[in-house]
Amino acid sequence: MTPARPGSRLPRRSMLGLLAALAWGRATAQTAEPATGGPKRVVFLAQDFRNGGITTVYRGFEQACQELGWALSIVNGKGDKATIRRSFDEALKAGVDGIVLGGFDEGDVADRLATSTRPLPALVGWHASARHGPTPYLFANVSTDPLVVADMAAALVTPAPGAQAGVVIFNDGRFDIANVKTLRMRDALSRCARCELLAVEDLPISSAAKEMPAALEKLQQRFGRRWTHVLAINDVYMDSMHFPLQALGRGDVVGIAAGDGSRTALSRIRSGRSQQLATIAEPTGLQGWQLADELRRAFARQAPSGRVARPIAVTTELLRQLGQLEVDDLLPYRAEYRQQWSASPPSAAKSP
Repeated sequence: MTPARPGSRLPRRSMLGLLAALAWGRATAQTAEPATGGPKRVVFLAQDFRNGGITTVYRGFEQACQELGWALSIVNGKGDKATIRRSFDEALKAGVDGIVLGGFDEGDVADRLATSTRPLPALVGWHASARHGPTPYLFANVSTDPLVVADMAAALVTPAPGAQAGVVIFNDGRFDIANVKTLRMRDALSRCARCELLAVEDLPISSAAKEMPAALEKLQQRFGRRWTHVLAINDVYMDSMHFPLQALGRGDVVGIAAGDGSRTALSRIRSGRSQQLATIAEPTGLQGWQLADELRRAFARQAPSGRVARPIAVTTELLRQLGQLEVDDLLPYRAEYRQQWSASPPSAAKSP
C-alpha cells in the first residue's frame, strides 16, 4: 500500500483499519487457560475518578467482570493517599481474590504487602508503575509505553513559521509514570531547533481545577508571548485551561496531552473549537478488559499476557473520520477475549 502523504486524508476505511492495527496488532498476548474456583471477588481501587482515564478504564473492567461473572466492588481514593492505603487495608482484610490498583503507584501500598499476615490477593495495576508488565509487587501493570506516549506528544509541537515554540510542561511528580513522560518530553524538546522549554510546572492532578487559573496567570506574567504551547502528562490539566487562557487574552496557546484520551478531552477535540490540539489516547476500554484478563491469568497460575497496546494520536481530523464511533470501537478485543475466556478445558489451551 502506498503511504499517505503527510497531511493527506486517508480513505475512511483505510484509516480505520490502520487505527485498529496500530492499537491492537502489536500485542504479544497468548491464550490463558480458564481460571478455576468459581466466581471471584475483585476490587477496583481508583486513585481518583476525577481522572477521566481511570474512569474509562474502570468502565471497560466493569464490562469484563460482568462477562466473567465476578463480583466487583469499587472504591474512589479521591486523590488522597491515606484514603487509598486505608481502602487497600480493608480489601486485604475482606479476603478478596484480586485488587486493581487504578492509577496510583504500587509503592504507595508496598509496606502493606510486606507486613500482611493474610494470603495476598492477585494484584494488577493500571499506570501503577513506570513500566508495563510484571513489577516487583504486581502480577502485571497495564499501560502503553510512556516513552512512546511522550514522543508522540512532543512531536506535535509545531512552531509557527519563522518563530520559536515556547513550551510549558505540566507534571504530577507524585507518579513515576508521569515523571518518565516529563523527562522524555524534555529530551525531545531539547532536540527541536526551534523549541524552547520554558518551565516544568509540578501541579497535582487532583488540584488542577482549583490551582490552574493562578498557575496560568503566573506563566503569562513570566513569559508573555514567548509562551506558545502546553504539554501535559494528562488530559485533566486541559480541562481547566480554556477559560483562564481566554481571560488572559491567550486563546492562541496550544495544548497537547500526553495521555490518556478522556471522554471530556475527546469531546473537546472533536468540536475543533478547543485550544487542545490533540491527546495521545490510550485504548482504555481494551486496557480495562486486559486488567480482567491479567487477573484471570493470575487466578489460573498462568504467565502474564505481555500485551502492550500502542497509543493513538487523536486529533479533530481523526475524530471526524470516526464519526459516532469511539476510538476503541474498532478494536477487536472484546471478541478476542470472549473467545479466549470461553475456551474449553485447560488442557486444550495454549500455554504462554
